[in-house]
Amino acid sequence: MDLKVEVKKFSELRLTELYDILQLRSEVFVVEQDCVYQDIDGKDSDALHVIGKKNDKIVAYTRCFKPGYYFNEAAIGRVVVKYSERKFGYGHEIMKASDQAIKDHFNTSRIKLSAQQYLIKFYEFHGYHTVGEGYLEDGIPHIAMLKD
Repeated sequence: MDLKVEVKKFSELRLTELYDILQLRSEVFVVEQDCVYQDIDGKDSDALHVIGKKNDKIVAYTRCFKPGYYFNEAAIGRVVVKYSERKFGYGHEIMKASDQAIKDHFNTSRIKLSAQQYLIKFYEFHGYHTVGEGYLEDGIPHIAMLKD
């Protein structure tokens, strides 16, 4: 089954989509990773939402920001794939779609993200390289990565 990807502004999200996105993010970032942190951070309304659906259920997601919002470069964050769907390559599909969404909406291919360190190879596969030293974010080792 292929992943159907949609790119939406916050105002274009249906309430059920927003609920499902927040549920997925909480399922992975809070419960699965056992990390208590404020996922709902007030920034979703400024983001471009890249949503991956399988059988009309959200199974992959990222949020993207224009240059200057987080970093000088455009940014991708909250990269997530439902645990039971990770074996299908949806992480790669949602990243390709996110890179393209940034090009289409923000007219740039220079993108920065804060990667969990165990995913460095995944992001390198998509053309990102590490920048600087690693750091802890919400108790999890991260590193900045950049795509030029």
